[in-house]
Amino acid sequence: MNEIDFCTLEDLCPYLNDRNSRTEYKYIFNCSKELNQELISRGWRRFGRYFSRPICQNCNECLSLRIKAYLYKFSKNERRIFSKNSQTKIILRKPTLSNEHLFLYEKYHRFMEKKRSWKRYDLNFRQYYNLYVDGAFNFGYELAFYQNDLLICVDLIDILNDGISSIYCFYDPDFSHLSLGKFSLLNEIKLAQNQNLKYIYLGYFVKECQSLSYKVDFIPNEILKSTSTPYECANLWESEDASCSNFRIDKC
Repeated sequence: MNEIDFCTLEDLCPYLNDRNSRTEYKYIFNCSKELNQELISRGWRRFGRYFSRPICQNCNECLSLRIKAYLYKFSKNERRIFSKNSQTKIILRKPTLSNEHLFLYEKYHRFMEKKRSWKRYDLNFRQYYNLYVDGAFNFGYELAFYQNDLLICVDLIDILNDGISSIYCFYDPDFSHLSLGKFSLLNEIKLAQNQNLKYIYLGYFVKECQSLSYKVDFIPNEILKSTSTPYECANLWESEDASCSNFRIDKC
């Protein structure tokens, strides 16, 4: 296994307008499932062969959050979301790259650029491959959602030893009535329960960022309170009622 460690210079924060950010990276040429598990459970995020986590000075707003899938109970509203997707076909497969994927990715980000003023990054085939296909090894998958043979949602995940790491999801805004973002996450929870996996690692919760604050609605959950080096035995996670009103402020 070859590993290269580096970090970025300080830049504008993608989540909070009045903050700067800095990111630590690991490029791991041949990552094992076990090492992926160790890093994800310590607050790292995987994109391709790159693992990253924030190391911002004087800021701890990015909180790693995981859902306790083994205790999760689907609400009446969530069961309705399953019902209205009764005609949606779901395929679990290794991450793939096609014209359909790239078109859907660009369509989703054009929509989010207008809806929430996201900064848009246009990806070519190689860039998409490097971010979402490369480095999947024996743990990376995608949930592909279809309506009448049309790809309408892609949810990229890692299936680890104790849970599922949710990497990235994008969908067709023309099918927003199907609540595809929430539906994809509910299917991650269902998949974890079917495979006797305990957690859904949702990445970062930032209470003042609407694009990330939704995560606290999925309870019970836990917040990463501390970190340690991989393979070091430590109690890192604590249960948190992150859904309470003082934890969620939608601004961005």
